[in-house]
Amino acid sequence: MHLGNMGHANQSLVTEFVFRPFSSVPTTQQLLFVLFLLLYLAIVMSHASILWVVCTDCALHAPMYFFLGSLSGLEVCYTTVVVPQMLASVWDARTTIPVASCGVQMFFFVALGSADCFLLAVMAYDRYVAIQYPLRYALIMTRRLCWRLLATSLSLGGLLSLELTALVFALPFCSRQINHFLCDVPPVLRLACGDTRLHQTVLFSVGVAVLALPFLLICLSYALIAAAVLRIRSAKGRRRAFHTCSSHLTVVLLQYGCCGLVYLRPKAGAAEDEDRHLALIYTFATPLLNPLIYSLRNRDIKQALSRALRRTLTAQPR
Repeated sequence: MHLGNMGHANQSLVTEFVFRPFSSVPTTQQLLFVLFLLLYLAIVMSHASILWVVCTDCALHAPMYFFLGSLSGLEVCYTTVVVPQMLASVWDARTTIPVASCGVQMFFFVALGSADCFLLAVMAYDRYVAIQYPLRYALIMTRRLCWRLLATSLSLGGLLSLELTALVFALPFCSRQINHFLCDVPPVLRLACGDTRLHQTVLFSVGVAVLALPFLLICLSYALIAAAVLRIRSAKGRRRAFHTCSSHLTVVLLQYGCCGLVYLRPKAGAAEDEDRHLALIYTFATPLLNPLIYSLRNRDIKQALSRALRRTLTAQPR
């Protein structure tokens, strides 16, 4: 993407955008600012806690927890791309964002969100290998392969986002108010002057590549996992195997459900306000719930957090 050409294409019409305010009542604006700030801090602290224990606790140096830590890192970055600008516009409805900055936000938002979806598919594959080939698991899921799978998820997300962002910001824009709280693709496309049918088609294709295909791979992985688990003779072993997958499956349903409604829904059925409400869920609710789901349903994570807390307390000077 050539930012110079992108900026030149838009200088004659719109040079900056303004987000549609949640409310024009000062008291409500202040309450929303405090609410969103507290949610953001809770997201950062919860994911930072998981990253901390995964990096420092030797008991969590397994591929499953490597991917869990990577997911936490992605979600902190993903939320940070959106929330600071959102807080500024909630505090002052007159806050604007330059077109180029909007393009940068869109690129990182789509790239990190796409990488998040790809990583969830990788985590499903990891669970399949762990249950189908328990004795060869460590030989298959090596640290080198884990890093390669993470790098592939990030690279695919970045490439798809780069192409989509460049295509969107090659358009001229006739309106400056975005009916949203972030520079997402659908609300920005609604501001374009020209024909956006090609762009809508590309957006749908990217949505299929990022959401539908990984989701199908996840479904296939879990079908194979279910078949493998049913072959386990021990009832305790079956419960343990299903328990290790339940947290990931819950996160998958949250993530893909909300994103699918926004990006894979036909344009004729798309409602701008509904998109904004759904975006609040995958910007705040999903990143906040994910560490709670993993920490509450995973015994190793709970034990590692408990050990880390005890170490911190005992290290305090008396």
